[in-house]
Amino acid sequence: MKISIKYVASSIYSGTVVPMLEAVMSVVPVEKLAVHFHDTYGQSLSNILVSLQMGISVVDSSVAGLGGCPYAQGASGNVATEDVVYMLNGLGIKTGVDLSKVIAAGEFICKHLGRQSGSKAATALSKVTASASKL
Repeated sequence: MKISIKYVASSIYSGTVVPMLEAVMSVVPVEKLAVHFHDTYGQSLSNILVSLQMGISVVDSSVAGLGGCPYAQGASGNVATEDVVYMLNGLGIKTGVDLSKVIAAGEFICKHLGRQSGSKAATALSKVTASASKL
């Protein structure tokens, strides 16, 4: 069982993640913790990186950044799985997640929902792929 520490509106910035996690880790073992950040203020990846550096190894995310929070006014979607996996790949952290398949799943569901992906990595990589296919 994991306890997932959530910052729904993600107005928290990396400098406050450390003391918050230190306080929780003083009573709960790090291996029992997970984090969950929305990307309302664009801080989720930096907050996740700090959490990883502190020993957290489980991160909640959602394909294409779908989701939100009905009780936190202004909260945008969850951090996009594509963005998290892209960052972890760049850090050399093995996830076992096939980024291209996650991007494809995000494109599928976003097309079905009639909305754009909330993933910056998926959006950028899709443009690169589209440009390369025109060559």
